[in-house]
Amino acid sequence: MKELRKYLPKSAARLGVLALLGTAFVVPAIAQQTGAPAMQPPPTVVGALRNFYNGIKNNIVRSGEKMPEEFYGLRPGTQMEVRTFGQHLAHSAKFNYLWCAQAKGEKNPNAGIELEKTLTKKDDILQALRASFEYCDGAYNALTDANAGDIITITQESGRQVQQTRMGLLMLNVVHNEELYGSIVTTMRIKDIVPTSSERRPQPAGQEPRLQ
Repeated sequence: MKELRKYLPKSAARLGVLALLGTAFVVPAIAQQTGAPAMQPPPTVVGALRNFYNGIKNNIVRSGEKMPEEFYGLRPGTQMEVRTFGQHLAHSAKFNYLWCAQAKGEKNPNAGIELEKTLTKKDDILQALRASFEYCDGAYNALTDANAGDIITITQESGRQVQQTRMGLLMLNVVHNEELYGSIVTTMRIKDIVPTSSERRPQPAGQEPRLQ
């Protein structure tokens, strides 16, 4: 570089330095203007669980909204021990309160209230269902990598006390809601109503619709 510089006029050398400095500022500016995607944080188990929870919450609430009230008393079978559509929603609300309260370390705000037996109207059931998920939102939003493994003592519906991790309890709530959603879907299909998770989405050109 020194050998080259002695053959250049001083003004040219100064211009070269200025050009290099200008490039250092221009390149980051161009990257910002082109809208290059920012680096995403790495996925976590806690984040995945929160996504699963939000997904099943959306499916259950939207199913309740979509099902006509006249079918809220429908059960997928003749056995009376099988829950009706409305009772499945109320059952979801009951256990949302039970398990999320224990994950929060709080008293269950729904303790002693049998939602499956006391609620029959669509609006009342949906109100209770939405409120239970809103209550659970706090438990899932407060879950972190640091507190997910905390050991807590929980009381089961039978009254038996067992130990569980905070994340394990909130995972159990998601799995339980997934089971209930399977029964909800069955009842909707009996009346030829497409469940929310199977609603058609725009298909790319030339792609065959997937089976539901």
